[in-house]
Amino acid sequence: MSTVAVTILPAASATADSEGSSGDTWGVAPARRAIDATDARLIELGDETEMIVVGGRVDQDELRTAIERNPGVRVVQLPSAGVDAYVETMQATAREGLVFTSAKGAYSAPVAEHALALTLATLRSLQIRARASSWEREQRGITLNGATVTIVGAGGIGTELMRLLRPFDVEVTMVRRTDEAVPGAHRTVTVDRLAEVLPTSDVVVVAAALTGGTRSLLGADEFVAMKDTAVLVNIARGPLVDTDALVTALAEGRIGAAGLDVVDPEPLPDGHPLWAEPRALITPHQANTNDMTEPLFQARVEANIRALAEGGDPEGVVDVEQGY
Repeated sequence: MSTVAVTILPAASATADSEGSSGDTWGVAPARRAIDATDARLIELGDETEMIVVGGRVDQDELRTAIERNPGVRVVQLPSAGVDAYVETMQATAREGLVFTSAKGAYSAPVAEHALALTLATLRSLQIRARASSWEREQRGITLNGATVTIVGAGGIGTELMRLLRPFDVEVTMVRRTDEAVPGAHRTVTVDRLAEVLPTSDVVVVAAALTGGTRSLLGADEFVAMKDTAVLVNIARGPLVDTDALVTALAEGRIGAAGLDVVDPEPLPDGHPLWAEPRALITPHQANTNDMTEPLFQARVEANIRALAEGGDPEGVVDVEQGY
């Protein structure tokens, strides 16, 4: 295997004690371990650089300049599964021979696990039980067994969640951009048919990529179409759901509950109505903590260094035009 010259951005973090990296540079430590594991060379950004690994929050102008001024760069590895924050940079710097890769698929297991946890918790009204200060006699709760679950987004998280749901004997409808059937799903429909499946859904899980076409995918009309006992789970991106419409739907009992790992805006300000909403369960972007993702990101970087060195296909290639 030939040696690949890799640069980690932000540059200041790449030379620091990455084992103690903060949340802003959470990808630096696994990126360095991946370089060591593959015998790649960690170098300062320059003419030799073949691969850039984004290991933390990078100024988009800095990243754009780094790509434009270094024509030898063939792969840019992004640290997150969703790449909505990088779309403008990718589209501005796209060129022949340059591939952007994300962590899509790498974090599917922990995020799908969290989606299942939020589903069970909200169906069983744990968001209300956890706030109680006295013994409540009112019976609450809906079983997941035999339920109808709609998963919006057929990527790694959505398909992994479908696998986790098998023991519950649920009926799964997958909603995706194309009408290609998802193996294992009882039904696959395109996004423009979402309104057709909402009235029969007990659970709606949002696991789609955020693009111009999916922003506010679920809003007032969709909440009116849902059962008043249905629960909404969002573990993808906050702006996929219209927050104001969700607040109203919960307050008026149009839907049963919401389990939210992501919100819009994020972080959710103190005093926002969602914090006080008894039907809402919020876990502030905790579906995949650094401890969970570091080994997974390291494995993704290792795989893509090897692919670059051996002429193979990298994992997690981003469709720059589609934005995911």
